[in-house]
Amino acid sequence: MDYEKEFEIKDHKYRSSTLTNGLGRSGQRALLYATGMDEEDMKKPFVAVIGSFSEMVPGHVHMRELAEQVKQGILEAGGVPKLSETIAICDGLCQGHKGMCYPLASRDLIADSVEMVVEAHHFDAMVLLAGCDKIIPGMLMAAARLDIPAVIVTGGPMLPGNVGGNPLFCSCELREYPGRVEKGVCTVEEMKSAEQEALPTAGSCAHLGTANSMCMLTEVLGMSLPGAGTAPAVSNKRKRIAKASGRAVMKLLEKGITPRQILTREALLNGVAGAMATGSSTNLVLHLMAIAHEAGVELNLEDFDRISREVPFICNLQPSGKYPIVSLDANGGIPAVLKTIESKIFLDQMTVTGKRLGEMLESVEAVPGDVLRTLENPQKPEGGIAVLYGNLAPEGAVIKQSGVKESMYYFKGRARVFHSMEEADAAISSDQIGKGTVIVIQYEGPKGGPGMREMLSTTALIMGRGMDEDCALITDGRFSGATHGPCVGHISPEAAAGGPIAFVQDGDVIEIDIHNRSISIQVSEEEFARRKEGWVPLKKPRKPALAKYSALVSSAAQGAVIDVSRL
Repeated sequence: MDYEKEFEIKDHKYRSSTLTNGLGRSGQRALLYATGMDEEDMKKPFVAVIGSFSEMVPGHVHMRELAEQVKQGILEAGGVPKLSETIAICDGLCQGHKGMCYPLASRDLIADSVEMVVEAHHFDAMVLLAGCDKIIPGMLMAAARLDIPAVIVTGGPMLPGNVGGNPLFCSCELREYPGRVEKGVCTVEEMKSAEQEALPTAGSCAHLGTANSMCMLTEVLGMSLPGAGTAPAVSNKRKRIAKASGRAVMKLLEKGITPRQILTREALLNGVAGAMATGSSTNLVLHLMAIAHEAGVELNLEDFDRISREVPFICNLQPSGKYPIVSLDANGGIPAVLKTIESKIFLDQMTVTGKRLGEMLESVEAVPGDVLRTLENPQKPEGGIAVLYGNLAPEGAVIKQSGVKESMYYFKGRARVFHSMEEADAAISSDQIGKGTVIVIQYEGPKGGPGMREMLSTTALIMGRGMDEDCALITDGRFSGATHGPCVGHISPEAAAGGPIAFVQDGDVIEIDIHNRSISIQVSEEEFARRKEGWVPLKKPRKPALAKYSALVSSAAQGAVIDVSRL
């Protein structure tokens, strides 16, 4: 008797046949039966549904409901969905304290966890659900790394709050309230009331922070279905997209379309163009380069700066503009944005719909207005992010120029140096920062932080106290998508790696020139050489997870990716 043929349950073209087929797989089949599967199920493709539910994170608290919609779509299309979860950290909850060391490091842990469960269990395809800052890029990195049919389902934005009669209120403004209270322009009671009204629903924060920047970017890249970038988290539209994503991944499996066929260099350049047009978070620089790294695609800071000069900022979205994300959704969403910049992007890119981007845009009409401007009448003539170079940042630095007042496109001042965000915050709150100061925060980079903390508490104090035309901030750390104002981050090399920022001293003259893309310090090479003599980098306390991350992470100029060549 041919025992092997007796157990040819599934077509060998499916990866999951490794679990189901063959005489020697009796134990694996028994374990699958133990989950409630039957023999008919074992004949079908196995699809991983990897969520990121968390009761602690507003952007993820609704993820299990979306996962059920995804599973229904997979079942309808003939697959067998299996749900598991990865972690989700809320950057907003981490702001202003040591917890902010962890979100960026979690991006790689999330990618690793998806790799582990998918490869260990030989899934044939996957749908990945994520809603917030580092979870979405972590899952996109995993999709590029594993290269099996995949669709990303993003969680979507929450609805805006209604605070003080403003129905478009977003939490990015709330972050400025402490500074307003300190200056006496807002009462404690007003702040407490705003806290309760600012975030009315589940979903990622209502403005164009990193979370919604990543939601929209995923759609631009073609890794999520149309509408996924902006549909409100609590809408039935979001649920329909989730179910349709389950069906879509089965079509991708049938056609053999995998993420690396979608995440080409051209698609990633489209992602950069989309980020520039929308005024997205500077964190997208890190994340796009990390996704490119996993996809085996070249992408560098020069690409960002070149496209920034070519693609104007056209979306009037908070924090750089007036409206929340749901307003863009009501005005056509990402398809309308892409239609508006159609002449600036590559249209022959495959998407998870199975169609090329150009095909999808044929039926799209962009209606210009106050939310979405035109190329001829943009919010600003250049893209939302600028890349600066100079003797203070030889490998580059980034700034969200869409959120900077024109009066601050050039700024020259004297340095006031701090070794941490907390030290800088204390100095600002105690009125120790005078006009003409460049606040310098060292040792907050990927290695030095470790974890490259966001400086949102610092930038919010600057904005809330009305200091955004009096001083500037530079750091080897990074900024929240909620940040706006004269704030330069990602200065590379970082202080912990011996970059020039490590040797800045109080009183040094620093010049920031956004128009000319430069950031420089008026210190001679000879003086820098003297300061470097006997230098030992500051090493901050770290627990094991961050110690491992610090030892392996690359420069922000390369996307702060894990450098496996060191292993």
